[in-house]
Amino acid sequence: MYDAPVPTPSFPTTSQQWLLRLLSIGACLLFIGCASPSGPRQGGGLGPVMGGTSTLTAEQSNSIAIHALGLVGTPYRYGGNTPDGGFDCSGLIGYVYLNSVGESPPRTVARMTGFGAPVPMSELRTGDLVLFGSSTPSHAGIYVGNGRFVHAPSTGGVVRLDRLDGVYWSRQVVQARRP
Repeated sequence: MYDAPVPTPSFPTTSQQWLLRLLSIGACLLFIGCASPSGPRQGGGLGPVMGGTSTLTAEQSNSIAIHALGLVGTPYRYGGNTPDGGFDCSGLIGYVYLNSVGESPPRTVARMTGFGAPVPMSELRTGDLVLFGSSTPSHAGIYVGNGRFVHAPSTGGVVRLDRLDGVYWSRQVVQARRP
């Protein structure tokens, strides 16, 4: 009698893991997109806004957060702005905004200080930018809710999720901006 070979289990390769991650993120974004109203949003692009109100819809803000969270673990690279090449903090923000809502903030943290409208930290919403530094901004991240933000911290690190009330970051917050 012939015995069929017993298949051996195989685990996904690194490239297969990335593909699965991207497909999962894509599915989430598709479902969010299907739930959002069609047509242009009020006010056009992501230009400056008055009175701290956002030109982003709730669905767009959530899409930004989901996209940012999906990049956690991507290596840091100075000047980087892609998942394959790595990210620095402003490259991460630009990539997430461009791929989530089709617009991009300024490329440098210094120029982000004029992007959108200032927001009190007590009124942060998902998708807002948080800027850090000792007196002037030198680092930035994306607020994703529940007191947490996603950022690309430094050489040798990876994109990660941190708390705004952490010992280090709570002393470094300079401002928040709402696109």
